[in-house]
Amino acid sequence: QVQLVESGGGLMQAGGSLRLSCAASGRTFSTYTMGWFRQAPGKEREFVAAISWGDGSTFYANSVKGRSTISRDNAKNTVYLQMNNLKPEDTAVYYCAARDGSAVSWSYAYRSWGQGTQVTVSS
Repeated sequence: QVQLVESGGGLMQAGGSLRLSCAASGRTFSTYTMGWFRQAPGKEREFVAAISWGDGSTFYANSVKGRSTISRDNAKNTVYLQMNNLKPEDTAVYYCAARDGSAVSWSYAYRSWGQGTQVTVSS
C-alpha cells in the first residue's frame, strides 16, 4: 500500500496556472501508475490525467488536454499536475491515486488515494 498526500491547491484566477504535487510513501513509488482525478460539488469524481509506471506514457481527459501536464519524479516519490489557462469549471477537489498496472481512467481501478486538495478558480 502507498500513502499519498496532495498539496498545491488554493484560490486561483481564471487564466492562471497551478501545479499540484502528490507525495507518496510506502512501497516503491516507481512501480505505480499514478493518476489525478477531481470532484466538483454535486458531481461524480472524474479522471483528469494519468502517467504509467513503466515508460511514463501519459494521457489526459479531453477537458484538460492541451493545457495540462502530468509528470513524475521517481527520485522524489512525487507526481505533479501542471494546469494552465485555468477555468472556473476546473474548480474541484483534486485527488491523486495509485494503481498497479497500466494507466487507465477508471477511478475504481485505483487502490490508493490521497485526501485531496481544493482548487477554486474564480472568474
